[in-house]
Amino acid sequence: PAGDALLRQVADRLRSTVGGLGNVGRLGGDEFQVILPGPHKKDELAHLAHRIIENLSQPYSIDGARVTIGASVGISICPDNGTTSEELIRNADLALYASKNGGRGQFRFYSSDLKDEEEVRQMMLDDLRIALEEGQLMLHYQPVVSVKTGHVVCLEALMRWEHPDRGFVSPGQFIPVAEEVGLIPEVFETVLTRACEASKEWNEDRDRPVVVWVNLSPSQLGSVAVVAQISRIMELTGVDPAVIGFEVTESGILPDPEQAAVFLSQLRDLGTRIAIDDFGTGYSSLGYLQSLPVDTVKLDRSFVVRAGDDPRSRAIVGSVVELAKAMSLSCVAEGVETTDQLDVMVELGCPAVQGYVFARPAPVDEVTVWLADRP
Repeated sequence: PAGDALLRQVADRLRSTVGGLGNVGRLGGDEFQVILPGPHKKDELAHLAHRIIENLSQPYSIDGARVTIGASVGISICPDNGTTSEELIRNADLALYASKNGGRGQFRFYSSDLKDEEEVRQMMLDDLRIALEEGQLMLHYQPVVSVKTGHVVCLEALMRWEHPDRGFVSPGQFIPVAEEVGLIPEVFETVLTRACEASKEWNEDRDRPVVVWVNLSPSQLGSVAVVAQISRIMELTGVDPAVIGFEVTESGILPDPEQAAVFLSQLRDLGTRIAIDDFGTGYSSLGYLQSLPVDTVKLDRSFVVRAGDDPRSRAIVGSVVELAKAMSLSCVAEGVETTDQLDVMVELGCPAVQGYVFARPAPVDEVTVWLADRP
């Protein structure tokens, strides 16, 4: 009922914003369409798109509760972008998809390059489904090492896709596609299962346990289904939850810290570890850190790389290290690639580092041999 009430208010605002310029209709879900008889100049359409976004983004009152939403707009023009309703709707939809990718509260005009991008995206989606069926996705692992003892503290599981024709495909290319079409559960199933199996094998005869960290997508935060999926996979593989950890990005937590805290608490209740990745980039870290059930903060590599010659980055690194120590949290410096950078981290008291200075990500067989020769 609340969702229906919100949609009705959105429709009312769209009608009042468009006025007598054109017609407004709802396509389905949360998508609306505005049809404007032409001709209109692009700057006039841009002005109307701005007004629509601004008006729809103002707070709503639903059953006495204050609700805020955002809006994105895609625009196609006849005859430049099509001469049939099907072409114009499809191309407006491509522009809408591009505007969403550009961030919240954006609008985008259709252009021919968007069609090329859509074809590439569709090809990527088809290939990703095949990759899941044929087991083309694999994991590489990169160690986190104690700077004092040289012991392996943990290993981060990093996804790799070796495409039979295109070679290595970056997660940055296929994860957004997987998120958009709802393939993240299948991808995550593969990743976590393999990580649990590897962790169980590595820790069977190891005196010092090594934790394997798995990355969670921001789209997974707050999902009860994800917690159930994690619990089921750990039970099926027989892994000890204490040697499994989950990394969540700071930017993924910030939109709803309270919901994230509940979700992460549920993961902690399973016996797993929690880390905040890319720490320091969210601009409001200190305000919510005390309320989150976190074991580790991972310093964003942008600060680590500049800490040697940038006083501000150096100060941030030093402050985060002291903050983590005061809160009894582990602290890891990411992206340490040179001995000079390692020396700076040691000087600033960072207890653990991750980066090429110790090891590059490697497949499970290589890591097994690597761990056999190290404490």
